[in-house]
Amino acid sequence: MNKIKKFIILAIFAVLLTGCTKYKTYNNENVIFETTGQRVVDNILCKTEETEKQFNEIKEKYKNELDNKLTENSISKEEYDQKIIELNEEFDISNVVSCSEFSVFSGNDGLWTTLFVKTLAWLIIKIGIITKNYGWAIILVTILIRLLLYPLTKKTAMQSENLNAAKSKLDKLELKYRNRDDQQSQMLKAQEMMAIYKQYNINPMSGCLFALIQIPLFFAFYEALYRLPVILEENFFGINLGITPLTAFKNGQYYYIIFIVLVIVATYFSFKLNSSTNPSGQQAQQTKMMTNISIIMISFASFTISTGIALYWIINSSFTIVQNLIVKRSKKNEHIA
Repeated sequence: MNKIKKFIILAIFAVLLTGCTKYKTYNNENVIFETTGQRVVDNILCKTEETEKQFNEIKEKYKNELDNKLTENSISKEEYDQKIIELNEEFDISNVVSCSEFSVFSGNDGLWTTLFVKTLAWLIIKIGIITKNYGWAIILVTILIRLLLYPLTKKTAMQSENLNAAKSKLDKLELKYRNRDDQQSQMLKAQEMMAIYKQYNINPMSGCLFALIQIPLFFAFYEALYRLPVILEENFFGINLGITPLTAFKNGQYYYIIFIVLVIVATYFSFKLNSSTNPSGQQAQQTKMMTNISIIMISFASFTISTGIALYWIINSSFTIVQNLIVKRSKKNEHIA
């Protein structure tokens, strides 16, 4: 019970701390970078010369609209002057630090942003400077973090294999108590199930480790990448890391479909290998259904996320696939021995 409480507290903590990325709006409309299809982030962590150029271009666009309204007498001169002041203030990033001078502890951000988002951003920037490409920085930081978390994520993979080993006994248990819904039978079933879990060293809560680690990390990476213009302005082997596949399709760049395909394939196999095969029982079937729904949602989302985020997701999921294949082989070798 204590473990369940800890998991619930950590899950709530992760949810409450996410969603810190703020997007710019003007005239009650979202401000979009037309070249990438991305919404303009209001609380960027740092800036580059290209960032300032893009913000000035957007500001000039809205200024031209105001000039036209003034010429057409749609607004008065007083309204025009006031809106120009507001426009300049809205797109002023003079106080934002340069990415080359970015520090984890610059600004007065909350605990989540300082410890996770800014730390990841700082690490990506530093490795990007060393490798001279932020695509490689995303890949290397993703692999580095997964290696550091390997002892924890390995436990989840081991649990899947242990569940597979116990599958035949769990199936027999389900058959034994089929259509026996009285309280005493359910209590006996729970006791026998816990005995099987103990025999095969299965911890029901350890299956939550994967989600508990993956979700906060994804949101931290999501924020770090979207709040770093230097990432979204980067190219990686001719691929714009800031553009969304949907925007690329509109521009006739249909080869960006490879990112959608890789996200779907990597997600499917990482989820499949991370869960027990041929699950038993109603609870396992519900878990399988939720997994399938998650895969479908991620597949649709892959059309609208930046390729930088997609690159992270592909590498992260590929690491999970390799990790689980290694665990499966090691367990197989144990049985042979």
